[in-house]
Amino acid sequence: MPLIEPWRTAYGADSAVHSILVRLSSSGTHAWGEACPLFAPTYSPEYAASVYETCRQFLLPRIVGREVETADGLLEHVAIFKGNPFAKAAVETAWWMLESKHKGVPLWRLVGGTQPEVSCGEDFGIQDSIDQLLCRIERAIERGYPRVKLKVMRGWDIEVLQAVRGAFPKLTMHIDCNGGYDLRSDWTTLAAFDRFDLAMIEQPLASDDLLEHAELQQRLATPICLDESIKSPKDFAAALKLGSCRAINVKPGRVGGLRNAIRIHDMAGDAGMVAWVGSMLESGVGVAICAALASMPHFTYPADLFPASKFHLHDIVRSPLEIGTDCRVNLSRLDLDIADVVYERLKAIAVANAIIAVR
Repeated sequence: MPLIEPWRTAYGADSAVHSILVRLSSSGTHAWGEACPLFAPTYSPEYAASVYETCRQFLLPRIVGREVETADGLLEHVAIFKGNPFAKAAVETAWWMLESKHKGVPLWRLVGGTQPEVSCGEDFGIQDSIDQLLCRIERAIERGYPRVKLKVMRGWDIEVLQAVRGAFPKLTMHIDCNGGYDLRSDWTTLAAFDRFDLAMIEQPLASDDLLEHAELQQRLATPICLDESIKSPKDFAAALKLGSCRAINVKPGRVGGLRNAIRIHDMAGDAGMVAWVGSMLESGVGVAICAALASMPHFTYPADLFPASKFHLHDIVRSPLEIGTDCRVNLSRLDLDIADVVYERLKAIAVANAIIAVR
């Protein structure tokens, strides 16, 4: 899905989003799921082509033709395959969407949501200039967004934060480092983040290091929020035990689907931890799934939910989810077909496709 402009982070720049869609059919009904791991293995070891092949060769043949009555049952069918949470999420979220249609219950209610209106934040990638960033933040504030998130990296951090905090002293904001810093060599910068009254510092260190995140959290007053480090409820349990974070970003794709996302939500609630729903710049399919998840009661920090018009040149769903003038998504107004794909749009940008049928 081509982007309106490149999305720049500590990983580099993406000019298009590469996503995997899975369509499941049962008893004359079909529904779509999505996982969006990006083109290259930069965010995680998985990437679009690997997720596609994992779904095609391994996961879907394990469930097609079977009776799958619960999300837990689906995950048991594919448990033999290690890791690969994005691939499992592509299949598992399609199951949830199908179950929603079969039962005639909106997905947000099916997952246990209690908040038909979901508050949304605004995100900014690395910009061409600080002045450009300040102008965009000002527009977000005028629109009424309750918080902003800034991507940072070495060379685009302290000076940027000084400018933003100087211009907007009362702004609720946090930064996302995408694992771009090192505890030892970047300690001076990491310590300086404490000066800017941030809501949290998202994923400052490497994705495979909970121990150094725990050490960093002990040394900083600002809450650390983990993203890439948490790929399962088991990872989150370890982070809680070690004290690696005081906030958690939950993305269905990253953690293996909605069932695991719900588990992490419940664990965060039990721990009294700030939790919120993140985004991988999904199509309208994935946005609808994330919006449903964000309706759960312990997701109290504004979510990353973005309409197609913000990032994508075109969406592939018939009725893209939109954010209201109050910077909220009203889920009660959405019908069960919110994530139905328009085939002509999908075919125009599809790289590959496969059909796994009952033998």
